[in-house]
Amino acid sequence: MKVPALFNDKNFYRNLFAVSLPIMLQNLINSFVNILDTVMIGRLGTVEIAAVGLGNNVFFFYSMILFGIGSGAAIFTAQYWGRQDIPGIRKNTGFCLLLNLSGALVFTLLCLFFPENIMRIYSRDPAVIAAGAVYLRILTGSFIPFAISQVFILTLRSVEKVRLAMVTTFIALSINAVLNYCFIFGVGPFPAMGIAGAALATVISRIAEMIVLLAVSYAKKYPPAGGFRELMAFNSPFVSRFIKIVLPVVINEFVWALGVSLTNIIFARTHTDAVAAYNITNTVSQLTWVLFIGLGNGVAVLIGKKIGEGDEKTARDYASRIVRFAPIVATGAIFILVPLSALFPFIFNVNEQVLVAARIMIIILGISYPFRAFNMTMVVGVCRAGGDTIFCTFYDVGFMWLIALPLAASAAYFFHAPFWAIYVCMSLDDLFKMFLGLWRYRSGKWLHNVIN
Repeated sequence: MKVPALFNDKNFYRNLFAVSLPIMLQNLINSFVNILDTVMIGRLGTVEIAAVGLGNNVFFFYSMILFGIGSGAAIFTAQYWGRQDIPGIRKNTGFCLLLNLSGALVFTLLCLFFPENIMRIYSRDPAVIAAGAVYLRILTGSFIPFAISQVFILTLRSVEKVRLAMVTTFIALSINAVLNYCFIFGVGPFPAMGIAGAALATVISRIAEMIVLLAVSYAKKYPPAGGFRELMAFNSPFVSRFIKIVLPVVINEFVWALGVSLTNIIFARTHTDAVAAYNITNTVSQLTWVLFIGLGNGVAVLIGKKIGEGDEKTARDYASRIVRFAPIVATGAIFILVPLSALFPFIFNVNEQVLVAARIMIIILGISYPFRAFNMTMVVGVCRAGGDTIFCTFYDVGFMWLIALPLAASAAYFFHAPFWAIYVCMSLDDLFKMFLGLWRYRSGKWLHNVIN
């Protein structure tokens, strides 16, 4: 296949950043607030930061299932948008809401009634289990509002209405940051609630996010804002086609999130200091990774829209550009991550062993970034936009389960390797995945029109 020059299409980059920048800003705001959360909790001590990190891992697992449903549904939304098929977008939104709310109900009941059992999966430290259970039980109040918000955020992205999601996230996370400070430490009339206060602040901010999203979407009559009949207009043929495309994405995110959970378990059962360092590393990583999340989601909208318009040549050109552009940008990430790690002693109230571990993990993370950036844009921006979800599932999680997790578990439990060696093992899958991704991209078999 003929490869277009990387920088000869100014319209592509103009359109890409028009969609991607609000997504980047939304995720950057989210990352800053997560860092503030980690810093505030970090002032309480190592047990608290480990407990909240592991409690949030449960929420992460839940959010990945919702993201699987939403990003799978976004394949349909982007292609419907290319045809300007608003009824199609609304029935897609309605079915996605139904699935999300079902998942939210299951997770709410589990985390409300069995939080200690869930925390024991991740840690053997009684103090971490007790603190994490308190945090998790309160956090369940955010599950249903978050499920509704996710549908609208991902649908609005796919129809190029990205500013509302960005503004809503800014409002909600600003509320979260302020309430965190008040509730955790006890400011003014509020008592000091510690990690329970952090959970309560999250619940309130998620409810606010949902209210603003729904109110503005319906006031402005955006594409996903349909009436009950429009949202429930899906029929058996649509449901069958939806499940065929979306189920592999949900399985993909479920298995990937399970792998991430096992990663946390490996670190948590090694030492509480190790999981604290791992959580600090992941939190700081979010600051730079937002760029690639934005690029992947942005190009997915552009590719999906072109497929819906029937312009497959341009869709392939867009894919060619993004799989080369993202890794080039990612090579500069280490020059941001390493200086950030020098600030850890001034931010986190943890011991020197945790700080050293986090700095070394940051360097390893930076080296792996170009491979991760390529794979992420292939998964989210190319394969999923092209409806290539079955291949995408194996591509995204196969190497994690076949290489990264077995090596990391062996290093931790059989060889009692140092933390940095375990982290290297966890990062190796991206290198091997890249070769499979290159093969699929060059074959051209990733492109499918799912709405015909």
